[in-house]
Amino acid sequence: MASWNSVPLEVLYNILGWVAFVSWSISFYPQVILNFRRKSSAVQRQYHSRYGSNEMIPVAANDVAFSAHAVLLTAFTLFQISIYDRGNQKVSKIALAIVSVSWLSVAVCVFVGIPKHSWLWIVSCFNALQVAMTVTKYIPQAVMNFRRKSTIGFSIGNILLDLFGGLTNYGQMAVQSIDQNSWVNFYGNIGKTMLSLVSIFFDILFIVQHYVLYPSRKEVVSPNLDVEEPKGH
Repeated sequence: MASWNSVPLEVLYNILGWVAFVSWSISFYPQVILNFRRKSSAVQRQYHSRYGSNEMIPVAANDVAFSAHAVLLTAFTLFQISIYDRGNQKVSKIALAIVSVSWLSVAVCVFVGIPKHSWLWIVSCFNALQVAMTVTKYIPQAVMNFRRKSTIGFSIGNILLDLFGGLTNYGQMAVQSIDQNSWVNFYGNIGKTMLSLVSIFFDILFIVQHYVLYPSRKEVVSPNLDVEEPKGH
């Protein structure tokens, strides 16, 4: 394998590469920050028109960051599925049907909403679809735990973190409501409200299954089980 002949040039090569990476990565932010500062958005205007001009937009920067992060990780997971050995595992026909219906729903919402510039309505449709997909995502795991009467192999740590995230999300919304002396942000962003409610419900269900209904029982193994008896001479 070829190697660098000059260490300083190798260091410079790596520095320039990472500088380019950082520059390209940061380049996405100025426009986002400018848009945030200007708050020029047809969706926001429609929101204020429906709920009142004095109401604060119930979408925080962390909501946008979470959505972007979730999309990236989901795309990466799909990439892993496509390149790793899956054995005889296949995507079920039910899953394919659900995905097809979801994309068809997205297409219908966009097709109906764009000509009328009903951007807030489109966002509401996406929120409803997100809640429906979240419910669909949780049900198979709950059913499998029930049928197996066990949660072995199921990561409860993920559920505990998810529950904590849902509770803190509600806390964030409550803080904004108390500060603004208005609870519009709960029903003005019904997608976020329902998403947290659904997540908390299933998280509590999984916790009950894991710790109460189907607690794992560790087998006690004798310390001398696999120890070979010394042979006599």
